[in-house]
Amino acid sequence: MTSRPINVTEPFLPPLEEYVEYLKGIWERNYLTNQGPLVKELEHKLQAYHGLEMPVHCVANGALGLQIALKALGVKGEVITTPFSYVATTSCPLWEGCTVTFADIESEYLTLDPKAVEAAIGPKTEAILATHVFGNPCDVEALERIAKKHNLAVIYDAAHAFGVTYKGKSILEWGDASMVSMHATKLFHTVEGGFMVARDPAVSAKIEWMRRFGHNGPAKFHGVGTNAKLTEMHAAMGLANLKHLPEILRKRSEVAKAYDEEFLETHAIYRAFKIRPGTQWNSSYYPVLLETEQMLLQLMDALALNQIFVRRYFYPLLDVVTGPAVDISVARSIGKRILALPMSTTVDGHAVGRLIKAALKSIKG
Repeated sequence: MTSRPINVTEPFLPPLEEYVEYLKGIWERNYLTNQGPLVKELEHKLQAYHGLEMPVHCVANGALGLQIALKALGVKGEVITTPFSYVATTSCPLWEGCTVTFADIESEYLTLDPKAVEAAIGPKTEAILATHVFGNPCDVEALERIAKKHNLAVIYDAAHAFGVTYKGKSILEWGDASMVSMHATKLFHTVEGGFMVARDPAVSAKIEWMRRFGHNGPAKFHGVGTNAKLTEMHAAMGLANLKHLPEILRKRSEVAKAYDEEFLETHAIYRAFKIRPGTQWNSSYYPVLLETEQMLLQLMDALALNQIFVRRYFYPLLDVVTGPAVDISVARSIGKRILALPMSTTVDGHAVGRLIKAALKSIKG
């Protein structure tokens, strides 16, 4: 079928000459980091792209963004989060000395179940850390009501949610703080990186100085911070990629549509989640569910023989980090049967879909 491997994701790279033009400016200015002009330009353009009034703070990676959000909001105790996410969603609060309690997910949307969240709240709970899984928004209204009722902070791991809107506005408008990843595997990237927003101007100001060692000028400090600065080289990649964002989104949407068409009448494999009503989705990933874990493993082997490499997102569940959790049966069932299919600007969704259907047919005999 193909002369080269098809991976679950492949970074988009702009034309080399476009990136080099930005590098020429960096060489002329000899300004490499410490909130340089390209970082500032990228922040302003990201703010405008998402239609935000609150400022955007670029960081060296998304994990640092989550850690800074916890610090800026003063979260030190228990954090309720999802077992169905990338490991950073759990490791970051643990790294910051917090404790983690898991709540189960919604079977239709794969995001934190608000009822399970409220049931998990205890006297030491200080925050909810929820993931917009595969760019699909959480039930943000329900989580906000719960947070206000129990006086909790809400942080969103929006790693997959670049450009996503919900009810006509950016998904980043919800919660006390949000982090978006700009890692190379994401639909928009700076090679490594991420950005943060916070609704409260005081928290936003904290994030600003916390990401650069706490500096208040060259010889003063606001307080204790860390080094989470994005470099000019990384910002240059982001600015070059921004010019191609309409093309990137169009191609990814076409791949998702092709998969939808290929699997429409197939009961053994289907899209793993429903897009929450009111959402403008970004086609960040295309995960599917299979009937059984055995079928999933057989399909992975069959595809690998054809140089198609898929991935189990998110597997294993994050209670492997903290120890066994209770009552996350929905997440356990989905975690055993979910598979992310190739999704990038280089994928032919119809061709991959036909091969997957053929492989499934052979597996089922």
